[in-house]
Amino acid sequence: MAKSQPSLFDETDEDAEGQALKRAEADYAAGRVVSNAAMLRWFASWGTAKPLPRPKCGA
Repeated sequence: MAKSQPSLFDETDEDAEGQALKRAEADYAAGRVVSNAAMLRWFASWGTAKPLPRPKCGA
């Protein structure tokens, strides 16, 4: 079996991953998140006659 071509996802940038995690933790601590329930309502409205607006942080 032939080896597949390497993907851009085969290597990780540990520094970038660490910085992204710090930003995510700061967003969470500051309440800059959207609940799963709000996202599910929004997704379910796609393709309907009355799609909901994008949820805002804290929803």
